Amino acid sequence: MIGIVKFIKYFFDLIYPQLCDVCSTSLVRGEKIICSNCRIDIPLTRNWNERGNSVEKVFWGRVPVVAAASYFFFARGSKYRTLLHKLKYSGRDDIGIELGLWFGNELSNCAAFSDVDFIIPVPLHPKKQKLRGYNQSEKICTGLSKAMNKPVDTKTLIRAEFTNTQTKKNRMERWHNVSNVFTTVNAEKLKNKHILLVDDVLTTGATIEACCNAILSETDCRISIVTLAYVS
Repeated sequence: MIGIVKFIKYFFDLIYPQLCDVCSTSLVRGEKIICSNCRIDIPLTRNWNERGNSVEKVFWGRVPVVAAASYFFFARGSKYRTLLHKLKYSGRDDIGIELGLWFGNELSNCAAFSDVDFIIPVPLHPKKQKLRGYNQSEKICTGLSKAMNKPVDTKTLIRAEFTNTQTKKNRMERWHNVSNVFTTVNAEKLKNKHILLVDDVLTTGATIEACCNAILSETDCRISIVTLAYVS
């Protein structure tokens, strides 16, 4: 039976080969999402081991964070932008899970993130999540959780108001767009805990700042922040 399953998989891979989501070359055994060459060339920030890095500085003077880091740089014209686009708009939730797993493997070796109690995704409004089919940040959390062996909490932080997309808004417009849209439910469970807040892309930090304020206004806890990509 196992042999038949393997044969069928081999047959479909032959007819419909899995392609690298960056360069479109055929993936070989053991490769997922992107080929080995593209994975080697990912423009990693490697700032998860660096305190006072550029991601942390985004939040200095705005919200207190224990640590902050992003997995790779999100530059205009970069071929890796397609990964985030497919994750958010093309139903490719597997990209979020796999990249979250890779990032989580890095974070699991960092002292700053070693005592995290809960991993919390930046929430979508239920209306937008229904349209998209899933919350891309939650999928990233799934991969992080597997690598770091930490539970994901999707119930405490919620998005109570529907807002327009942040794309093409400047920093002030982004802040006004999300300043009061997040709230918490039973936030006391987070008291004295270390929370890892997760989003897909960091630009101005307005959305994450609003999430932090919603949590900290209800309970006393420590917050760290990670995103897959960072627009430098």
